[in-house]
Amino acid sequence: MLGAQLEAYAGRNDVIVLGLPRGGVAVGNEIARVLRVPLDVFLVRKLGVPKFAELAMGAIATGGVETLNPDVIEEFRLTRGEIEPVLRAERSELERREEAFRDGRPAPDLRGRTVILADDGIATGSTMRAAIAGTRKLGAARIVVAVGVAPLSTRLILGSEADEVFCLMAPRDFRAVSLFFDSFPQLTDADVCALLSDARQADT
Repeated sequence: MLGAQLEAYAGRNDVIVLGLPRGGVAVGNEIARVLRVPLDVFLVRKLGVPKFAELAMGAIATGGVETLNPDVIEEFRLTRGEIEPVLRAERSELERREEAFRDGRPAPDLRGRTVILADDGIATGSTMRAAIAGTRKLGAARIVVAVGVAPLSTRLILGSEADEVFCLMAPRDFRAVSLFFDSFPQLTDADVCALLSDARQADT
């Protein structure tokens, strides 16, 4: 369905789809297949609040991007000393995934290209916002967000930071991404590697 909405980008040699692991790679794979454009991965890691890991206080992304949510940091009265261990752990995991998913391949050159950032769904938007900032920093000429579902408030925020946002559902009453899918299995690193490998073979 997202591929159909993105039809204007089909077959263009300046377009690349970047999936946010892990679920975004599965969604991005379908979009890239429909549009007949390359698929790659863009690494982003949520920075969880200490002792409340599911709550994002920010995110980091490929290219050295670091975004922090001042409202969350103020609410939990977090010090830099409390934030730094989380940053170190997530940087280490980001580097591990870069190595695992790329298998020695260099990251794609985004300069002057239209980047479609794909994800299955978005809650707070911190990881997608980091991805937007990261791809912008790496020289993307146009950034398009394509997701299955996001809260209306988050959808509006992303619309002010990306050039375009395609979102199949943007409900006011939002509790969890998984509730909007008939099937929402937890993908593994191996699943992501297989999707990227298949997409590379299809693109050759």
